[in-house]
Parts: sequence; C-alpha cells; structure tokens
Amino acid sequence: MAPSEDPDAESRANPADVQADVQADASREPSQSDATTVCPRCGGMTNDDGVCAACAPQLQPPPRQALYRLARFARPRLGLILWGTALMVLSTAAGLVPPYIIGPFYDQVLEPLDAGKRVPTGLAAWYLGWLGGAAVAAWLLSWARNDALCRASELISADLRNHTYAHLQRLSLEFFGGQRTGDLISRVSSDTDRICSFLSADALDFITDALLILCTAGLLVWINPPLAIVTLAPLIPIAWLVQKLRGRLRHGFARGTTAWGDMVSVLADTIPGIRVVKAFAQESREVERFARANQVVLDANNRVNRLWSFFGPLVTFLTECGGLVIWGCGVWLIVRGDVRVAVLLQFVAYIGRFYTRLESMSRILASTQRAGAAAHRIFEILDRQPSVPEPTSPRDPGRLAGAVELRGVRFRYGKREVLHGIDLRIEPGEMLGLVGASGAGKSTLVNLVCRFYDVSHGAILADGVDIREYPVEAYRRNIGIVLQEPFLFYGTIAENIAYGRPDASREEIVAAARAAHAHAFILRLPDGYDSLVGERGQALSGGERQRISIARALLTDPRILILDEATSAVDTETEREIQAALDTLVQGRTTIAIAHRLSTLRKANRIAVVAAGELVEIGPHDELLARQGAYFRLHQAQMKLANQIGIG
Repeated sequence: MAPSEDPDAESRANPADVQADVQADASREPSQSDATTVCPRCGGMTNDDGVCAACAPQLQPPPRQALYRLARFARPRLGLILWGTALMVLSTAAGLVPPYIIGPFYDQVLEPLDAGKRVPTGLAAWYLGWLGGAAVAAWLLSWARNDALCRASELISADLRNHTYAHLQRLSLEFFGGQRTGDLISRVSSDTDRICSFLSADALDFITDALLILCTAGLLVWINPPLAIVTLAPLIPIAWLVQKLRGRLRHGFARGTTAWGDMVSVLADTIPGIRVVKAFAQESREVERFARANQVVLDANNRVNRLWSFFGPLVTFLTECGGLVIWGCGVWLIVRGDVRVAVLLQFVAYIGRFYTRLESMSRILASTQRAGAAAHRIFEILDRQPSVPEPTSPRDPGRLAGAVELRGVRFRYGKREVLHGIDLRIEPGEMLGLVGASGAGKSTLVNLVCRFYDVSHGAILADGVDIREYPVEAYRRNIGIVLQEPFLFYGTIAENIAYGRPDASREEIVAAARAAHAHAFILRLPDGYDSLVGERGQALSGGERQRISIARALLTDPRILILDEATSAVDTETEREIQAALDTLVQGRTTIAIAHRLSTLRKANRIAVVAAGELVEIGPHDELLARQGAYFRLHQAQMKLANQIGIG
C-alpha cells in the first residue's frame, strides 16, 4: 500500500522515515504503481514490497526447501551434531535389545515354568539383568544424545538470529520503508524460536523415530518375513495421507505466521504511540484493531487445527487396526505351526514401539510444516540484497576534508524522477542552507549525500572521489546528523551521547555535553549522566533530547554535518540554547542545513533554493533578496506570516 502524503515529511531526515520523505518529494500523492524501485540484482522494476518478479523465483525457494537451507548454519556445529548422532544410534540399538530378549526368555524361562519344569535361578536373573541393563544404557545414551543435539540446535538457532539481524542492518532503507516493524520483529524472534523448537525437539524425535522404525522393520523381516509384511501394512495409507495433507498444512502455517506478524505489528505501532492513542481517546479503537488481528491468527490456526485433529486420530486408528491384524495373523500362524509363541511375543513387543514411533512421526508433520513456513520467512530477509552496494574495489576515505560536489544528480523513485540534474559544490567548512516548499526535494538530496540511497544518474563526490567508491560504513563515519525529532535509545544519557563512539571516556562525553549546552540540565537529573532516558527518550523534553543529539554528533567529530530542521519543534527560549549549541557544532565542518524558517540560516555562507526537484537559486542571503526571485518570495511570505502572528 502506498503511504499517504505527509506535508511535513520533507523536514525530516530520520532514517526510519526516509521512505516517507522520498515519496513526499513529488507534488502529488504516489499511486500504487509508483511505489516501485530498481532491483539491485537485475536492474528491473520491483513492486511496492520491493520484490522483483524476475528474481523472486530465484530468491525465494518454496517453503519445503527452506529447512534444507538451514544446513549451512549447521556446518560450524558439525562435530557436536556427529557426536549426538553417534549417541542416537547407540541409544536406538540399546532400545531394540529388550524386545529381542523376550523370545529366548520365553523359550528358556517362561515356557518351562509354565510346563512345571524347574528353571535355574541364575538363567532368569541373567535375562532380567540384560533387560535392566539395556534399559539403563538406553536411558543414559538418550540423555547424552539429547544434551548434545539440543545444545547444537540452540547454537544453530542463535547463529540464525545473529545472522538475520546482522543482515537486516546491512539492508538499505528502501527495504525498511516497505516493511512493518512488528513483522520484522516477529521474524527475528518468533520465527527463529519456532525453528529452534523444531530442531531441539521435533527434528531430534523425528530422526530417532525414523532410525528406530527402520531398525525395527529390518529385525521384523529377519525374524519372520510374512508376519513383518502384515506389520508394515499401515505404512502405506499413512504415507498417502501425509502426502495429501503436507501442502495444505504448509499453506495453513504460512498464513498463521503471517497473521502473527501482523498482530505483532499492531503492538509495535500502538505501544510506542500510546500518548497519541490516549490523547485522542482511541483506546477502544486500538483494542478492536488488536482483536481483529488476533481473530485472524485464531482463524488461521483453527483451520489448521481442524485438519490436524482429523489426521492424528486417524493414524492412531490405523495403527490399532494393524495391531489387531498382527494378533489375528499370529494366532492363525501358531495354530498352523508356522510360528512359535515366542516369535509372536517378540513381534508384539516390537510393534508396540514401532506403532508408537509411527504415530509420533505423523505428529511431527505439523511442526515440520510450521518450521518450514518460519524458515521461509527468515530466508525472505536473508535473500534480499542491499540496494546500496559496497564497492568492489573500495577506497579508504580516512578523515575527509569535507568538500562535497553533486554532478548532474538525478534520482528516480520507481517511475518518478524526483531530482532533475542537480549541480552543486560545497567547499570544506562551508555552511549551505537548503530551503524550499515541502516536497521540493531537500531531504532527498541530503539522503543521497548520506548515501542512504544511490543516485540514478550523475555522481556525488566527497573530496573529489565518487562516494560509491568508499565503503559505506567508513564514509558515514565522516557524517553527523541532527534531526528535527531526535531519536534516543533506551539507556543512560552517557550511553546515548557515546552512541557513535562507544569507547569514548567520561571526560569526552562531558566535554561534548558542555559544548552542546546540555551539561547543566544533565546534572540536575537524579543520576546525572547515568540517568535513564526511557524508551525513545520520552523521559526528557524535546529541547533536552535535541541537545543530547547535538552532543552525540559533536563526540563523533564529523567532517560533514546534516542539520534537518534542528530547532523547528521547540520554543523560542529553547531554540536560542539549541542554536548556541549548533553554532559550536558547525565550526570547521561542512554543513548542509535544511530549514523552513529562514531566520535559522542567518549564519549560512550560501543558501540554495530547491523547487520541484531542481536547484533554482543559490547565493548569500542578501544577494538572493536583491534578486527578488524564489528566495525573495519565500522570505516575504514568512515575514508576512510573522507579522500576522504578531498582530494576532
């Protein structure tokens, strides 16, 4: 769905809101077909979800293959897996010993006793010892097996979570613009947890059951082939049922996991915005919205459960019928003299385990399909490639001097070109103001300078080198951003100031806070620099959050500074304090300042006017006023509005 037009979107450069900023750079609300972009793999056009029709079949394998792809995450744990597998074979073998001993135990102990003959006590004790020893050995081996393989599955799942989260961090902002936060959280947390549960429990049981069934089937055929054929007969209808239900279960669980992600998205939307919910008295509406999302989850799960509730009892019924057939055939063969009673007892003991494991394997079908759907959603993330690629032959930017040049820069968002041939050079240490109406292209321009996106045509140079030749992370270390609505992470004030430089000393943190005019209010807090700011910094005022964000930028000492309406959302007194902090911040740095209030650009060396994606005017404040062009009209309109407010 294309996002609605936001008249204030151009005044932000928050990475989380970049997608909305770019879409607001057009003069009209984008249509569904506009919400497309270029596929980084083939150069074709993607849809509004960022999916390329040409590459999708290659990038997204069917869910039944997703579990097999987890094997690459198992390679680092291969030693532990092989050890657990060896223990599994030994525990399975130990579990097959007691039923086999029942035959000779009956022939040499029970049958003579039943006929009134005397049996040596030692012989009975010897057989009972074997039965008890096999049971103890099977228990100890199973315990060691479970410990090894469960540790391996937890390690694999942890690796999968780390790899998925690290890949998310490498993806470009285009990807996040088309995703819901709650759905991504659900994939990294809930879906990986489902995979972990499958690997640590269900997959382990499945392999153990399969191994035991194969070994048992081989023993039954070796003991008595005709009776073994009767025993294995229920496998045919069960296998047919599994084949019929597998696809329906897979699609059902896929719907369920998607619905779960949508429900988590409602939580991720509502909880951070709880103040707005309460301010507009929309609690009941949000409760209903969550209930609707929860109902979708319930309906999806109910459809799967109805199907599964039929399959499970049917498998049990077939195995019970198989047991009755075994008894009937066994008695008939005993009457004919073809089978001894001891052999029938062996078969009965084995089929008890055989059918129990068979029922257990059939129940694993559901968890396998559920884990397959979860793995498919994980690989949908892992198969995405960043649209801002790393250079093949990177050049180390080191510490840039700060010269920025735009040469014929054009930028397309989908089918719309939102910047049209921008040519601009900013000298090291120069402060350039960017002004223009909302949607003119200001935020798009600075997003390209930050390389949140790559230009569609032309080039952006930093110190004379195309920024696409620099490693993304190394280049961005030279850039600092102060946003209109600063984002603080949950943690202490000191941790937030040092976010860009986690190794900074307390003295450096305090020095940055002093320069940002934040030291005084920080000391008034109960725990000073160790005070918790709350989630997203809600424990602080807007002006306090802004000064902390300025201190954060100061501590990283960037060579290129982006100011995006840094004083527009505060009162006049706070604006003066923030402006004083900004005056310190911009010293000696190349600065690009976006502003709607032209008064905030009084210290800019030059001012560039952007209109409809084009650079229409550039020059010092006085010179632009003298031209009486676009900048003059903006200035006059603001002066008139200020006078009207003053009169009011």
